[in-house]
Amino acid sequence: MKDVTAAIIYKNGKVLIARRAPGESFAGGWEFPGGKIEQGETPEQCLKRELQEEFGVRALIKDFIAESIYEYSTGSIRLLAYVAEVVAGDMKLSVHDDYAWVDINDLLTYDLLPADIPIALKLQRNLD
Repeated sequence: MKDVTAAIIYKNGKVLIARRAPGESFAGGWEFPGGKIEQGETPEQCLKRELQEEFGVRALIKDFIAESIYEYSTGSIRLLAYVAEVVAGDMKLSVHDDYAWVDINDLLTYDLLPADIPIALKLQRNLD
């Protein structure tokens, strides 16, 4: 099982999701930003690195909020979601072709990747 991270980044009451670009695995699917944890890396270090590499921003990683396990045809992943705050940089896309700031109640109107759906549901439950 691969450990993968996801950043839950809030701005003005909305949360950031990004769409995988054509040619990338799971192209067209929306996800919370993040990526695979490399050997010797903590989840927090991974998220900082991935947000820098994929979006050109520096982030402060905060609280762990949820975990989702999903069996893709390519193998199982454990998605670890953390609240993150962008502290520097301007958003630039590399492995994504679009991003959106979405009201938490509208997350499931996007074609979220399957592992991200339980995270979105937990964010919605936390609003109640």
